[in-house]
Parts: sequence; structure tokens; C-alpha cells
Amino acid sequence: MAQTDVAKGHKGINCLIVEKGMPGFVVGAKEDKLGIRGSDTHTLMFTDVKVPKANRIGEDGFGFKFAMKTLAGGRIGIASQALGIASGAFELAVAYSKERKAFGKPISEHQAIAFKLADMATEIEAARLLCLKAAWLKDQHLDYDRASSMAKLFASEVAMKTTVEAVQVHGGYGYVKEYHVERLMRDAKITQIYEGTSEVQRIVIGRSVLKEG
Repeated sequence: MAQTDVAKGHKGINCLIVEKGMPGFVVGAKEDKLGIRGSDTHTLMFTDVKVPKANRIGEDGFGFKFAMKTLAGGRIGIASQALGIASGAFELAVAYSKERKAFGKPISEHQAIAFKLADMATEIEAARLLCLKAAWLKDQHLDYDRASSMAKLFASEVAMKTTVEAVQVHGGYGYVKEYHVERLMRDAKITQIYEGTSEVQRIVIGRSVLKEG
């Protein structure tokens, strides 16, 4: 995305297709990340890159609207990703709690663990409904900006909380790669960051609420 005229504000922002091989466009080395290590991440560097007008998407000034709608739609995808991570961690925690015994019975029968699982299940279901609502609004071509931010904010925080608790349910084994939950905990964190941080989602939601008032 490029800004052609700062004085025009949003009207001067365009979206351009930058092609591999263009002079000044360099793909950086693969990043060594905390989580989502199955997905490669590279820095894209631009130095005086000249992009022809033919590579512009849409009319002049279309870029800002395009970027905002892409972000809003993408947030539904990230919310769904967070929901999947949380659901996976929950399933592993439930299964382990039924196998692991302490004081003569499965730890799932101890109230401390059962309450954790109850909270996890409730929050995951709430996140699922928020994701479905945002997706439905988008499919119906209705305004889904606030709904997608709510889904992304809540689902990502549920993912982080659920994966941390899943590690706790596993005890020492939760810290071992063999039991997988430690990976889910690392993967969950990025859902609170990309496509707009949790702080940004609260700004979007807050502005929407105040605008209605």
C-alpha cells in the first residue's frame, strides 16, 4: 500500500501489486519465531521501488478502504484460528485429565481441574458463537467491522488463557514437546497480535459503541 498524497489523507492511499524481481524489492531472511513455526515469515524490504500505474488495484484512493475491509475480514480468520487452537488445547487437556491419576483417582474428578475444564469449555463456546456471528454478517453483506473485532479480541484471549491452562492441567508434562500443548501455547500468542492487536480491537469496538450512543 502506498500513499500518493499525504495532504489528501485517506483519499490519497493506493494499493499496489509489487512483483518479485522488481529493483529495490528484497525478501529478507526467514524469521526465527516463538510460535506458528510451521508458517514461514520473512521481512519485505523496499528501497526506491518503482511500481507502474497498471499495478494499482482499483481507482485512485481505493487503497485505504481496501486495506480496512481486508483487515476486518482477516480478523474473522484469525478469530477462527484462535478458536481452533483453544479447542485443540481443551481436547488434549480433557483427555489427559481422564488418564492422569492423583490421590487414587483421575485428576478430572478433582474439583480444581474440573472447574478449569468447565471455564475453558464455556469460554470456547462463547468464542465460537462470536466467530459464527461475524462470519454470518459478512456472508450477508452486512456491516461486520465491530463483530469481527469482537470475535478476534475474545477468541484470541480465550486461546491464550486456554492453552496456558492446558499446560497447567498437564503439569510437568505440559512443558514437554511430546505432549503438544506447549506448542499450542506458543502459537496462541500471535493471535493477540497480528491483524490488529487486542488493544487495536478495543479501539475499534469502543469507537463503534460510542458512535451508536
